[in-house]
Amino acid sequence: MTPDAFAAIMDRAYVQMRPWSAQDIADTLANRHVQFLTHPQGGLIAQLVADECEILAIATNPDAQRQGIASALMQDLIALAETRNAARIFLEVAEQNHPARAFYALHGFAPLGMRRAYYTLRNGTKDDALLLSRPVAQRHAHDTPTSQGT
Repeated sequence: MTPDAFAAIMDRAYVQMRPWSAQDIADTLANRHVQFLTHPQGGLIAQLVADECEILAIATNPDAQRQGIASALMQDLIALAETRNAARIFLEVAEQNHPARAFYALHGFAPLGMRRAYYTLRNGTKDDALLLSRPVAQRHAHDTPTSQGT
């Protein structure tokens, strides 16, 4: 998926928030720590540095919402975070974005803190950002099933 295509999806999906521009996306993707997980109808941008993973953006085409696309992208990110030995996944979500908050809670994210007046909405007002996080299960060599000969 190109930055232009994802910017178009974000523009439709972020009804209250100011969406990213294609240039914002391209600039972010230029960072070697950034991963872009995509589906034809959505995408997720995350940054993995040291033992932390941060979701920077996630969006699904409104015509394709409630079909499991965002959940599949989230599961792919969790699996990637496991392979990169990340301990936690972090994100920020607008306090007034109740559907997104429910989605993140469904995926194990819990409140960690708040940033007051962090987001500027399309109408020019401000909204607080809730900081959420969830642990990443760590896979260890001894966790891998082994076959037992008879």
